[in-house]
Amino acid sequence: MLRILDQAEAAPFLNRATHRLDNASEIVKPIVQDVRDRGDVAVREYAEKLDGFTGESFIVESCGELDPALLESVTIAAKNIRDFAQQQLVKPWQTTTSDGRTLGQLVRPLESVGVYIPAGRYALLSTMLMTVIPAQVAGVHEIVMVCAKPTPEMLAMAKWLGITSILKLGGAQAIAALAYGTESIGKVQRIVGPGNAYVAAAKKLVSGDVGIDFVAGPSEIVIVANSGNPQWVALDMLAQCEHDVDARALLLTTSAAFATQVQHEVAAQLATLPTADVAAKSIEKNSAIIVCADEVEIIDLVNEIAPEHLSLPNNLLIDQIRNAGSIFIGPFSTEAAGDYASGPNHVLPTSGVAALRGGLSVNDFVKVITTQSLSEDALWKLTPAVTQLARAEGLEAHARSVEVRQR
Repeated sequence: MLRILDQAEAAPFLNRATHRLDNASEIVKPIVQDVRDRGDVAVREYAEKLDGFTGESFIVESCGELDPALLESVTIAAKNIRDFAQQQLVKPWQTTTSDGRTLGQLVRPLESVGVYIPAGRYALLSTMLMTVIPAQVAGVHEIVMVCAKPTPEMLAMAKWLGITSILKLGGAQAIAALAYGTESIGKVQRIVGPGNAYVAAAKKLVSGDVGIDFVAGPSEIVIVANSGNPQWVALDMLAQCEHDVDARALLLTTSAAFATQVQHEVAAQLATLPTADVAAKSIEKNSAIIVCADEVEIIDLVNEIAPEHLSLPNNLLIDQIRNAGSIFIGPFSTEAAGDYASGPNHVLPTSGVAALRGGLSVNDFVKVITTQSLSEDALWKLTPAVTQLARAEGLEAHARSVEVRQR
């Protein structure tokens, strides 16, 4: 049963457990080191032991064709994702100031990235779109896709996206191989994409040696609603909870009556939901309706939680939101639309990381390089400021390198 709590009761419930990642870290640490030390041999041993890998090569050629109906849907989603990424991409620029400084920035793509595609309980075709397309828009030359158990649909979608092959690898061994390279697997500059606790722990461990998007935990949604259609809200909560038994859905409301309506609707939907074995556990263990005193309480809770997904009934509270991965505004902006086809990326920060950064974007796949060109007059005008600051720091050669260029 979905519990209904007041804010005082909810306080301890809102603390996210860290033991899940801590326990996983202890397990993956020796795996990562072993792959780093022994390369392909270690990768194969872990792939056979943990994922049931068989065969001579990790490389699986992309092949096949998407079902026409699925292809039509994929085409729509891909266009929206690509259009959004192109709009989001940081732009190069250059300007010349009146004192003779020409300043600007260049935008250069990363040369190689690894995209991790989960295929455990569900084969996430949508994650292929959300990770590969922004990298392509950014201009990344080499996109290495890893997936422990690619389905025929995933192989066909990889082909449609222009990815010629997939590495049939998963877990910590895949992350380590991408981070450090092996005899047959090239090292990449950044690793992106969601995964289970072992993948997250491995990404955290290698993050000092390779770029990552962020360390992701279980998926989560916070819904703010005092009224509306309780069935819609219930299904938005269940859509999150069917991801994983560790997923979390929270409804924040000032209406005890609406809370009860949603509670009853969640129970009714679970009775016929094919994924109820997963969703019911997530509802029971991690999810709740929190009845707040007023909107101020709601806003404070939202910003404290920093949710991955935030659903708001309208635009009225948007200016007060500081922390969220992605915001869905209005009753027709269901999170499921964002998961698949509306355009913004669905690879989002969890576990409060949305207080620090937004979701995966095309800009995770580029570098911004600043440029500056000073005329003789521009340097002359800056000389007093530069030399005084340099000498205040005790860096005499800095000061002299400017003064030696004076007329």
